[in-house]
Formats: sequence, C-alpha cells, structure tokens
Amino acid sequence: MHKDSKWAKQIISLQEEDGKWGWFHSLSQFYHSKITTEQALRRLMYLGYTIEDECIRKAVSYMDDCLTGKNEIPDRREKLHDWNIFTSLILSAWIRVFTKDNIAANAVAGQWGKIISAAFADGKYNHDEYVSAYHEELGLKPKGGRLINFTNFYPIALLVDCLDKKTEKAFVEYILNEEKGIYYIYDKKIIIPPQVFESKAASHYLAAVELIARYKTSNVKLKFVLKWLEANKNQNGKWDMGSTVNDKVYFPLSDDWRKRETREADCTERITNLTRALTL
Repeated sequence: MHKDSKWAKQIISLQEEDGKWGWFHSLSQFYHSKITTEQALRRLMYLGYTIEDECIRKAVSYMDDCLTGKNEIPDRREKLHDWNIFTSLILSAWIRVFTKDNIAANAVAGQWGKIISAAFADGKYNHDEYVSAYHEELGLKPKGGRLINFTNFYPIALLVDCLDKKTEKAFVEYILNEEKGIYYIYDKKIIIPPQVFESKAASHYLAAVELIARYKTSNVKLKFVLKWLEANKNQNGKWDMGSTVNDKVYFPLSDDWRKRETREADCTERITNLTRALTL
C-alpha cells in the first residue's frame, strides 16, 4: 500500500540505468550519490517492494552481474576484510532477501551454511571450528583481512532457509544472546528489549527481530518479544513509537506524519506484520 508513496517515487527516480544507486555499501562514503544501493533496497523493502517490481529486478540483475564478475560495485575497497569475500557476502545476502532463485547467491549461501554448520556442530558455538571451516570454504589471501564475524546483518540475512533445524536453533540462540547484537542493525543484546519504546533504538530493535523472525525455528525463542509489544500498546490498542523514529529508513511509511494518527497507523502496521510472523 506504500508503493505509490512519495518516498518510493523519490528513490526509484534516483536508480541508475544499470540498476544501482551510486555506491553500494551503506557505511561507505556516499557523497557521490544521494543514496547508496543498500539504503535504497532497505527502504524499498519496508515500503513493500518485492522481486515482482521492476526496480528490484533491475537491482538484483545488477548485483548478480557484480557477484559473477561481469561488473563491480564502485565502492572504495575496504582493507579491514578480504574485499572479495566481503563483497560476495553482501551482494548475495541482498539478492537472497528478495529471491532464493539466484544460482550465484545460493552458492555463496551454501559456503556460509557449511561454515556455520561446522561451527555449531555440537549444538553450541565453537570458534576454532568456525575458523577452520572459514578457511576451508572461503580461504584468505596471505595478506588478506581478518575473518568476518557472522553476527552481522549479512550472514544472518544470507542463511535463511539454508541451515538444518538443529543448527538453525543453535545459531538463533547465539544471535539472541550476542552482547553486541547484530552489527549494522542493533548494537545491544537482543534477548533484552529496549526500555524506551518511543525511540530509534526500539525501531532498530524491531529490525533485528524482523530479521531473526525469518528463521522458521525462531518463533518459540521470540515469544518474549510478543509480550514486550503487548505491554507497549497504547490505550487505543495500537502502537506509537513517537516522532523520533522518522529516520527515512524504517519510517515513515505514509507520505506525511504531521498527524499523530498517521504515525500511529504506520507503527501499528509494521508491528502487526511482525506479530503475524511470530505467531505463524
């Protein structure tokens, strides 16, 4: 219902012919463009866009070209990680957010699936096994960057529907109890909901839960989130996260937030979608 919003039209108008929006990675210096490809994809996803929409199909085609070596993202090469491993991860993760039918992205997901499966083979995390499987599946150049920590948005988004039930349960449990949360999304332990509901932190917390909720075994472990949400309903039986959550990423969904009722409707829509996912 938000595909015809002014927000969507603004973003789509900035998409380049090859399917990208300037630089790719959100943490890159993107002064060369008004928005990065990753920011555009995240915003359009929350506005309801899917692989059925032309702008997303163009973006996925672009990412596939970059993943398969026909093109490359224009970002400055980061020295912190092995750049080739990192870019294949971020591209594959975003492709699989929108479609599970991409051969190249699924191949990368298969590699990471083997790594995580090895790391959690005993039902709990084993760092030595993670390092061993990481080198076996991905390798590192002699002077390459350090290993990528899997408790960030990209591996978690990538591995939906890739792990067996036992591994998935252990993986989700580990993510929920990670002290620093999910890097790039929310930086605190997810098992403890934010104390202040009307805040950007709470909106980012919802994003972390929305990501974890894509895992089929997560529902039981996320029941506490439903209790937290129920406790933060207002007297109208709806949710209002306040004006500070207007970050042009997760909110707003509607064109105009000058009316409190519109903001309340947007917050309630997002949370209702999450509660449905948690009760399937």
